Amino acid sequence: MNLTFKEAVSGDYNTIAEIYNEHIKRQISTMDEHHYITEDIDSWVNNFNSRERLYVVTLAEKIVGMGMIKKYSDRKGYRYAAETAVYLTESVTGKGIGSEFKKFIIAESKKLKYHHLVAKIFNSNQRSIQYNLSLGYEIVGIQKEIGFKDGAWQDVCIMQLIL
Repeated sequence: MNLTFKEAVSGDYNTIAEIYNEHIKRQISTMDEHHYITEDIDSWVNNFNSRERLYVVTLAEKIVGMGMIKKYSDRKGYRYAAETAVYLTESVTGKGIGSEFKKFIIAESKKLKYHHLVAKIFNSNQRSIQYNLSLGYEIVGIQKEIGFKDGAWQDVCIMQLIL
């Protein structure tokens, strides 16, 4: 597989928005409900602190996924904790790309001096939970009915990885 991982640049933001919108439409991986445009992604990045990142993964020079490292909280005591997320376009899921991308995100998190990584996953998305478990994340708990999306309460699995 010819994968490349890199920090996203403004020219990538439209494709990132398209991938994220695909996940919003599929209703299994984000509580967001409005569709994103390039300017929304630009706003994300412009509001990042010095230890937050947005990445893309390319396959044969085409962006097929986006990933993030975001601070866990504004409270200073949480400065070594980050939330991680990976979103792939549906056409490439199940091929190991997400696992390789998440390994990259974990390595980048270490470089950024994070100690504790968190992943929040719809509890119904067992495929994503299993893939995070295979990378060393552990289940901390289930937040029952934490989100309301598309007319139904959603449970979220909280996972962690201590680096």
